[in-house]
Amino acid sequence: MINALTFDVEEYFHAEAFRGAVGRDAWPKLESRVVSTTERILDILEQAGVSATFFVLGWVAERHPVLVRDIHRRGHEVACHGYGHDMITRLGPSQFREDVERAKGLLEDTLGSLVVGYRAPTFSVVRETLWSLRVLAEIGFQYDSSIFPIVHDRYGIPDAARFPHRRAVGAGLEIAEFPLSTVGYGHWRVPVAGGGYFRLLPYPVTWRAIRHVNRHEGQPAIVYLHPWELDSGQPRLPAGRLTRFRHRVNTRATEAKLRRLIADFRMAPVRDVLKSSGLLVQTGVS
Repeated sequence: MINALTFDVEEYFHAEAFRGAVGRDAWPKLESRVVSTTERILDILEQAGVSATFFVLGWVAERHPVLVRDIHRRGHEVACHGYGHDMITRLGPSQFREDVERAKGLLEDTLGSLVVGYRAPTFSVVRETLWSLRVLAEIGFQYDSSIFPIVHDRYGIPDAARFPHRRAVGAGLEIAEFPLSTVGYGHWRVPVAGGGYFRLLPYPVTWRAIRHVNRHEGQPAIVYLHPWELDSGQPRLPAGRLTRFRHRVNTRATEAKLRRLIADFRMAPVRDVLKSSGLLVQTGVS
């Protein structure tokens, strides 16, 4: 079974947890670490012979186009993470369209090729923003990976489908959806393969969860990380105790866990996993 490996390429200060502490006007004044941390990931993947999907924030692509081209040059899929890391719940349809069109255009101009995948900042395709999937399809995105089928204080559609599928979005349009991976325990769905969950849980728990999804449910899993999750030396930002814990817990151990993960499981970009499942018939890119 081939699983999807993904990275959301953004700066440490873009995290939603810091929205109230670090205004957008301050972003250009803060130390940028996204290039060094992403290149570190690229080196790890190259050593292992593994390709992944990098959902790149437009704000980052605008300032670091060489990084975007390097991701592509090294054989990875470049996908879209929006432009300004605004949760869709704070945007109306016209603002959302403007944000993603700007980001998609930046990425495609930088690469000279189509970008077909999207992931919302903070997984903010929730029940109230399902209209955004139609906008994505209208713009030309062929898949989304934003729906988290869990209960969470910031995101989630608890009863959403757990595995990759095609979804009708209106006006005769469809889009492929690759939800974030969970394991079911009775009525509960537990997130298992990304972000703070990946950092907090002991690696054997993650290993068993992905193995369960693959062997017992016959489905691919999807793993997500941010470059800043490998950066234990990132500057400290003003925030509450819970936010600091969520953001920094076990960042020193993330690289070792990532190396074990890509050694233990077959990994590929989202686009390739969806194509192999017959859910992405034509991407328009090689």
